[in-house]
Amino acid sequence: MSKLGRLVRRIRSGAPVIVVSGLPRSGTSMTMKMLEAGGLQPVTDQVRSADEDNPRGYFEDERVKDLAQMEDRSWLRAARGKVIKVISSLLQHLPEDNYYKVIFMRRNLREVLASQAKMLDRRGEAAQTSDDELIQLFESHLGKVEFQLRFRPWFDVLYVDHRSVLQDPAGAARRINDFLGGRLDERRMAEAVDPNLYRNRAEDLEAPRGVADAEAQG
Repeated sequence: MSKLGRLVRRIRSGAPVIVVSGLPRSGTSMTMKMLEAGGLQPVTDQVRSADEDNPRGYFEDERVKDLAQMEDRSWLRAARGKVIKVISSLLQHLPEDNYYKVIFMRRNLREVLASQAKMLDRRGEAAQTSDDELIQLFESHLGKVEFQLRFRPWFDVLYVDHRSVLQDPAGAARRINDFLGGRLDERRMAEAVDPNLYRNRAEDLEAPRGVADAEAQG
């Protein structure tokens, strides 16, 4: 689609639905917290409360989990001008009658696996696939998602590195705010980042499952 066609689509769709996405445990909840602090209203039902895995909260709406099976997704129109968390595997099910500004979190896949493994361990569950196999699956999945985000005209995307947010919260807040139009409070966004919750660092992971003692903001 031409740039003019994309512009017409966006004008017709009204205010964008702001989406925070990525793999589970890639920093999506951290980013939701930043955007809430900056002045955006999160779309969340508060069903899933904060816990040891996400001490700042999950910022989720249970309806998102059913997007693939839903026939009527018109409820997402009410999310225009607000921010909602949608994991990467469900982005393809967002209806094309909205315009989406997607903040997509990228994180070292070994760190993602270590964080996910600790969450499963607390639940008394265990992964059924090896780390190397999971990394191949993740890489394939992320490639397909990035292709969709690039070529579907109802998506506009900003890729944000998890570690860069923790190392330079002010810089990350500025990039995100610029992407969203420059109306957010960057100082409060940066202050919402807690580097102390970054504990599954790639350099500390001596084995694929990791030996760090807790996970980062998920």
